[in-house]
Amino acid sequence: MSDETAKTEAPASPALAPAPAAVTPPSATLATSAQQSAPPRYDYKKTVYMRFVMLVAGLLACAVLMVIDLLTGSANLAVNEVFCALTQWCEASDMARVVVLTYRMPSSLMALGVGASLGVAGAIMQTILRNPLASPYTLGISAGAGFGAALTIVAGIGISAGMGRWLVPFNAFLFAILSSFLIYIIGAAKKLTPGAMILGGIGLSFMFGALQSMLQYAASAEQNQSIVFWLFGSLSRAETSTAVAMLVLVAAAFPVLVANAWKFTALQLGDEKATGLGINVKRLRILGFGMASLLTAVAVSFVGTIGFIGLAGPHIARMLVGEDQRFFMPLASIFGAAILLLASIVSKVIVPGFVFPIGIVTSLIGVPVFFSVLLSKKRSYFS
Repeated sequence: MSDETAKTEAPASPALAPAPAAVTPPSATLATSAQQSAPPRYDYKKTVYMRFVMLVAGLLACAVLMVIDLLTGSANLAVNEVFCALTQWCEASDMARVVVLTYRMPSSLMALGVGASLGVAGAIMQTILRNPLASPYTLGISAGAGFGAALTIVAGIGISAGMGRWLVPFNAFLFAILSSFLIYIIGAAKKLTPGAMILGGIGLSFMFGALQSMLQYAASAEQNQSIVFWLFGSLSRAETSTAVAMLVLVAAAFPVLVANAWKFTALQLGDEKATGLGINVKRLRILGFGMASLLTAVAVSFVGTIGFIGLAGPHIARMLVGEDQRFFMPLASIFGAAILLLASIVSKVIVPGFVFPIGIVTSLIGVPVFFSVLLSKKRSYFS
């Protein structure tokens, strides 16, 4: 055999052979895939911090809206005039003092208190019924208050004839409480689902509406004007004393709500799981429904029928903080106040020199929110 043949048949040198592919250990492959598929780590402290930021931002928004509301009106007042009238640190004209202290400040404070009251009342009702369509308006409480006011205006029927100008608000308060009592008793006695209770509240609204129409049919022109004005809702009847009383009532409700916040949060898991955690579900529902009814009754007795604040405020709060009741209820109250302050501003600028009834403005804001809640999820809210 020749040297060339030997060279041709000689095996290839190991140095020139291709290197074998690196084999990844199975454990490393599993670890990498687990890291890629693992959900993002939940940062509790960051979540709580962001929710506190939202609360502070909501309070600042309310403060800004209140300042704008004080500056808005048919009387053109400069910022320094309003500031001087409020603080009395500088000279203000008599007109500025009267406009700011007698008219604008009471209505702004009342918007703050009533909006906060209706916002937290709606949040409580949605929590205990576990239905985002529950509110003082949809459960018929506002309709009951309207019928009570109309009954007093037309027939002069009231608990005490010696109450003077407080007779209409007092009877509106009583019928609002009666409406909430009826819907709760019917729901508890028949063990209705939350959706059925809302339908019962809508039926109650129709009943009170029919009775109210009968009263209006028999009323004089002057009485009808008073009824319509009351039903539209207005902040113009506000006084500083009643506005402060409304704010005090809302402030007094929050310690109770905060103390039971974890119970309300646990209630979202269902009655059985909440009971398993040691919560008296029936007592908690009675507490929540009673507080929501009281807040609503006082609010509507002062300003008349204000619709959809108790629906829109909680809806926005839920989108931002979820169902954690430590933040959900305060934020619903803040957004309720902000929406009513915004409605107050809008009611004064729609037609220059004329103040629109605020109930009309809140309905225009609330109806789209109602349909957005109704259509946003596929689940049935009336089952």
